[in-house]
Amino acid sequence: MPEQAPLDDLDRRILNALQTDASHTNAELAELVHVSPPTCLRRVKQLTDSGVIARQVAIVDPGKVGAGLTAIVEITLDVQAAERMTEFERLAATETSVMQCYRVTPGPDFVLVVQVADMPAYHALAHRLFTAHANVRNVKAYFSTHRSKFDTRIAV
Repeated sequence: MPEQAPLDDLDRRILNALQTDASHTNAELAELVHVSPPTCLRRVKQLTDSGVIARQVAIVDPGKVGAGLTAIVEITLDVQAAERMTEFERLAATETSVMQCYRVTPGPDFVLVVQVADMPAYHALAHRLFTAHANVRNVKAYFSTHRSKFDTRIAV
């Protein structure tokens, strides 16, 4: 487990504000968290340099860019040796449609979150990633019919 970074109240206020809207200028962010702009800039830099802030991104609505089908996919490998697990992770990482890949236990070896345009796109992905991969023993996919919650914020 990674070492937890020591966070004070100001760090938490900055992180909560940025997780809600990272597009604020430094001056706007400083005003939101009630500190001077130089203090805010220094703290954001420290949070970034320490890896607490991993990156800042724009969250895109998948349905508005032609990737409206979400699948949660369980993968069980035939051989679970460490090098075979790593091999599958590398393969999954090459697929832009795989949004998230988790090693899990117990149950399947991996759970993937996949975002594709439609069922034909999912079938093409399944062929490339699962069918053509000799070490995949079992695939179980769940297709989202409605997303009732989606959040990227971590409680800090």
